[in-house]
Amino acid sequence: MYEFGKRIWSVLLVGAMCIGVIACAAKQESTEKLRDLEFSVIAQDNIPEELLGIIEEKKVSPFKLTFEDNGFIYICVGYGEQETGGYSIAVNELYETGNALYIDTNLIGPDAENKGKEAASYPYVVVKTEYMDKPVVFK
Repeated sequence: MYEFGKRIWSVLLVGAMCIGVIACAAKQESTEKLRDLEFSVIAQDNIPEELLGIIEEKKVSPFKLTFEDNGFIYICVGYGEQETGGYSIAVNELYETGNALYIDTNLIGPDAENKGKEAASYPYVVVKTEYMDKPVVFK
């Protein structure tokens, strides 16, 4: 009886390990880049009014949000209040995986010419792309 119980535990342990390996492999596949997405960086004048209101409320602090409208998804990244103006934001990549959309941005500081401006600024970027029913992951 003791040997039988030992064998069952061995089989269960091996089964659990196999499930773990399969789950890891599936997760790895679902985060693999399928394709780069075409997108547009949207000027403030072209941002939907409702979204612009949300951005205005959140711009003082860093934020990340998405907004869906008319078959498009707007992906927004804000860097909060900065002491001066002259900042820009680079969109390094926007791509699709099996389970999500990934976006990578970074804040670029002002050049020496714009560094002296004392007015606070609230840099953010709004990216527009085709709507997909997948969550957005901010890198």
